[in-house]
Amino acid sequence: MQRAVPQDFSRVLSSMCTEPHPAAREAAVRFLATNPGDPATYQSVAEVEREVVAALGEMTGLPDAHGYVASGGTEANVQAVRAARNRARDEWSTPPETPNVVAPESVHFSFRKAADVLGVELRTVPVDDDYRADLDAVRASVDSETVLVVGVAGSTEYGRVDPIPELATIAHDAGVDNRAFLHVDAAWGGFALPFTDHAWNFAHADVDTMTIDPHKMGQAVVPAGGFLARDRATLDALAVDTPYLESTSQATLTGTRSGAGVASAAAAMEALWPDGYREQFEVSTASAEWLANALADRGFAVVDPELPLVAASIPDPLFDALRDAGWRISRTSAGELRVVCMPHVTRETLRRFVADVDSFSSA
Repeated sequence: MQRAVPQDFSRVLSSMCTEPHPAAREAAVRFLATNPGDPATYQSVAEVEREVVAALGEMTGLPDAHGYVASGGTEANVQAVRAARNRARDEWSTPPETPNVVAPESVHFSFRKAADVLGVELRTVPVDDDYRADLDAVRASVDSETVLVVGVAGSTEYGRVDPIPELATIAHDAGVDNRAFLHVDAAWGGFALPFTDHAWNFAHADVDTMTIDPHKMGQAVVPAGGFLARDRATLDALAVDTPYLESTSQATLTGTRSGAGVASAAAAMEALWPDGYREQFEVSTASAEWLANALADRGFAVVDPELPLVAASIPDPLFDALRDAGWRISRTSAGELRVVCMPHVTRETLRRFVADVDSFSSA
């Protein structure tokens, strides 16, 4: 078999993953063969995971955080649905017969997977004119069978932040004598939002669970997601017995996990939190604003960037020409060009991209 060469990031503009920090790479190699899925056996990496959860809690306004390093946002979102379903089943005075989850249409596609796997109904509601959850539509969709309301903090198509405190109020007022849970999906936005004025985390609202991924803006290696919970009862609702392991129960969705993700997340956050992340956020935000202005100056309709993500309407032939030139770009569900200004996306990269936009536009 020929030796494959990994793709470089020089023309990757649509990914929410990036090149890991050097310290994260080194830590990943050292802990590659450890298994945090059996913490009683692999005690060293288990302690590192506790440190990661505590650090993520510090970032998100949750001093006494519970959780673990997941494989990514999909697993964490599935776990949020699963925990809400299980807790409603076990704790509500009238358990739901057909549990449902209410989320804006901007929600990540992993919630469709969760609904399918877990047998719950997913109710998606419209967003407003600024691509945020429409609160009236959310209120109209929750009922006594709603176990979870989802808010997005850094949507994958437009980088928008839903009104999280208001969603928490709606969730917790749902039903007659039961309290639905609120989950915040900050998989991508969580490492940028601490440096903004948005209300999005556990300190800003009565959030129950959160997804936040170190392997995105956090610059850890893949896979290193994050699942956080306010209460220990949430993890207890996910736990199953593991009789043949030294650890007698397990709350994670995956069983065996490489310690590489855990160790890399710890190393990246130790190296970058908070000043390194703040600096990168400022650089990435400036790059997104530069690109948005450059595209607008050329007559394209651009969605005003709120986080380092640019969406713009460009003609299909131009989009195809850019793809053919090797630019890894994607579309929103409405068909706009979508560019994510991750740490590897430099201003020089964007200048080359815009130069190609000019070249192909005039061809």
